[in-house]
Amino acid sequence: MSRPSVLVTGGAGFIGSNTAHLLAANGWQVTVFDNLSTGHRTLADGLDLVTGDLLHPADLDALFTARRFDAVVHFAALSLVGQSVTEPLRYYENNVAGSRNLLDAMLRHGTTRLVFSSTAATYGEPVTTPITEDHPQQPINPYGRTKLAVEWMLRDADLAHGLRFVALRYFNAAGADPDARFGEWHNPESHLIPILLRCAAGLTGPVKVLGTDYPTPDGTCVRDYIHVHDLARAHALALRHLLDGGPSAALNLGCSRGTSVRTMLDLARRVTGAPIPSTDEPRRPGDPATLVASSARARALLGWTPALEDPEIMLRHAWAFFQRRGFAPKD
Repeated sequence: MSRPSVLVTGGAGFIGSNTAHLLAANGWQVTVFDNLSTGHRTLADGLDLVTGDLLHPADLDALFTARRFDAVVHFAALSLVGQSVTEPLRYYENNVAGSRNLLDAMLRHGTTRLVFSSTAATYGEPVTTPITEDHPQQPINPYGRTKLAVEWMLRDADLAHGLRFVALRYFNAAGADPDARFGEWHNPESHLIPILLRCAAGLTGPVKVLGTDYPTPDGTCVRDYIHVHDLARAHALALRHLLDGGPSAALNLGCSRGTSVRTMLDLARRVTGAPIPSTDEPRRPGDPATLVASSARARALLGWTPALEDPEIMLRHAWAFFQRRGFAPKD
């Protein structure tokens, strides 16, 4: 019996590379498609890497003509919230138009199963906590709006063409491959854990704690961190759900527990042994006090439970990756 074949767009990025390698280790025939604008070639080492761009339909047509895919996992997207505010049209072009090109190529070539990398940013300001999938989707930035637009496209393509999908709405992805092979490198960096670790390595100045007067136990923002390895496992389970004939779904992925910025800072000092100086700064506009997921639906539908829930473990794995990479991304 032939191995199932999967296309992983954006598979040279942080979450994409972890997922692609996990799928390959579990018997999938994996092809990575990435333009390497934010991904790193070395994160796809050992995989079939095709360099191309979702904005170039000819690249997709050549790929789908040369290979047959049972399913697609779609990560490729721009994902910096602040950048999306200053460059919204770029985000709509890349995230929405690029996804439209991918769906068109899939349908023309008979691939009708897709797992989509979505985000909790589609919810916007929380009305209730923990956030369930039935929470209103009212994103407050172009990044979240572009991801929601793709979810709408998927729902319409399902109704019109039978394209079955699972949209996975991540909360705060963190950590690295437990063997320190595949981790997080962004430039510029906006995620808390790599910011803390770069400071610990002496690569940056003091960490800015943005807001200390929130209605939380220590006054700093509380977020639901989810280990990237647990995210990768969820994608594998979502693929199996679809190939087994399961219906389309949108699912939250989080640990259903919150960790404050101040707590994460203290944990990073303990893990790295570095002082990690910090300064207290005003709130960043649009940052909710608390974002915590209800992942009950993913647990019920996919049989998924996070295995690496401890934020200290996430920090230790991320720190090991930083040390192995010499504190600088290599392509």
